[in-house]
Formats: sequence, C-alpha cells, structure tokens
Amino acid sequence: MAHDGPPATLPASDLAASLATNIGRAVVGKAHAVELLLVALICEGHVLLEDVPGVGKTLLAKALARSLGCSFKRIQFTPDLLPADITGTQVLDPRTRDFVFRPGPLFANVILADEINRATPRTQSALLEAMEERQVTADGVTMTLPRPFLVLATQNPVELEGTFPLPEAQLDRFFLRLALGYPSQSEETAILDRVADADPLADLLPVLSLDDLAALRNQAARVHVAEVVRDYLVALVRATRGWSGIALGASPRASLALFRAARALACVRGRGFVRPDEVKELVPPVLGHRLILNTEARLKADDAGSVLAQILGSVPVPVEDPQPPRILAAAPG
Repeated sequence: MAHDGPPATLPASDLAASLATNIGRAVVGKAHAVELLLVALICEGHVLLEDVPGVGKTLLAKALARSLGCSFKRIQFTPDLLPADITGTQVLDPRTRDFVFRPGPLFANVILADEINRATPRTQSALLEAMEERQVTADGVTMTLPRPFLVLATQNPVELEGTFPLPEAQLDRFFLRLALGYPSQSEETAILDRVADADPLADLLPVLSLDDLAALRNQAARVHVAEVVRDYLVALVRATRGWSGIALGASPRASLALFRAARALACVRGRGFVRPDEVKELVPPVLGHRLILNTEARLKADDAGSVLAQILGSVPVPVEDPQPPRILAAAPG
C-alpha cells in the first residue's frame, strides 16, 4: 500500500485569502505585497517598506496589524527619539519608592516603525537586539519580547535631508524589503471612491489569530524542498559573492531567509513543495537590501535589482520535478 510523504496541497491558502480579502477592504491593490507580508509573518521576519510618500506604506502596515488578533504599537521615528523611548526605562514608583521598569512600545506583537531613517544611529541600534534576538536589555536587565514579534518599518528613499541611512547590520536584520509603487488608474479611482466618505480602517476586524499563525508556521515547516531546488537556491546566493558588480555579497543568513521564505510562500499558495520560480520571485525582496555594490557598478548607475536580474539570468534553473517523492509502505506479512 502506498502513501504520500509531505502533502501536495495545504489549507494555508484559505487563511491567506481571508487575510488578503480583509486587508483589501482598506488597501486597494497590493495583493503581492500582502502575500509577502504574510510570508514574513509566518517566518517571524521583519519587513522594510521603502517607497515614496503617499503610496500606502503606513496604511498597509496598519491594515495588517488590525487583521491580526494581537497587540500593535506605532513608533514615529524623529531625530530627538532616544533608545529608552522605544525600549522602556526605570521609573520611580512614589508608592513604594522603588524603581520599576516601564516597558516601551517595543513590547507588542506588531511594531510600526514609521520613517525609521529619521532616528539617529544610536536609536536605530537599539532595535538591533530586539529584531535579532527578540529581547530588550535595559539597565542591565534582559526581558523577552512577546511572540510573534514583527517590525514593519517604513522609509522614504528619495528625501535624504534630515535622515540617517540604515547601517548594513540593521538592513540585514530585515527579512524582506518591499516597494509598493504607484497604483494603476483603475486602482487610484477605487481609492477615491473608498475613502470619500469613511475611514477604511474604522471597521477592519481581526481575521487571523495567534493560533492561526502558529498553524501556518507548522504547515510551512512541512513544505518539501527538493535537493535540486536547494542547490539552485544556494547557487543564487553564492553567485552574489563573486559577481563583478558586487563588493559585498549575501551571507548564509540570507540563504536561510530565502529558504524559509520560499517554503512559506509555497505554503501560502496551498502547495506542499517549493518550485524554482518561487525562489526566483523571492530573490529581489530577500537579497536586494543585503548587497553592497562596488564603485564601478554605482558609476554605471546599476542598482541591486539590475545586478540580481543578471544573476538570475546566469544561474541555470533546475528542470527536475520538485514535488515530494511517494513513500512506499512495507507490504503486510
């Protein structure tokens, strides 16, 4: 009697569809961005939303947070923001005359770090421990942050006055970097219709619980990645380390992020195995912000996206079937 190994289809697509539908009540279009946000949620990875003002970065972050049954805090980053303003600090309790820790806004499940590049490097660095280790150290005491813990950071890549570029160490902590882009003509018309009379966020209710997220993570962990797909993924990452236009390529942390993201994306799409096309699709948002181009590439006006497109065109795509093999059970007596 034969039975299958990892399942070929997964019910996670139903949860993903309900989330996308709910967010769509507030955000017009952006279906692919919503799908990738759910990938980051499953992987407990942080997301950098980088685009010009007014395209819906903050609205998308708020809509996602409201669609989840978990706590949410917004931090407006400014040059005078101090590390203690986000991590918390010790305050004197007048009743006991003892110092007690007052948690900062980082102690929530979903954090909207609005205009993160307007804070000083000192304040930005306060996020490093929280983003990587899910903990905060204040006054010598280390405290664990709630799970899941997701930072959705926004920044404007065009306006540089009064901003502080994110250091490479912090950029590497972001699981994905997404750009939303301008809406189409029909989408922009729909935006006018939707917000003409009411706040699109006002009636948005949670559709995914913390238990749902845990179930999604469990399903993603069961997604099969064939050996040929793993080899393809590693070859893409390793190609960034010796490419002529790249001074610093992607690290093994990037390989792991791409692997986890590919499994989560396949899970969201309702399949139990990863296709090479999904790996290719995830290369720009997972690897783009982790690369440092050399002087020659910058003089040629190349960017990370164009260099990654060259790499994707040069690394052979596997043609073998990536589906999980069938497992044969032993015949009875």
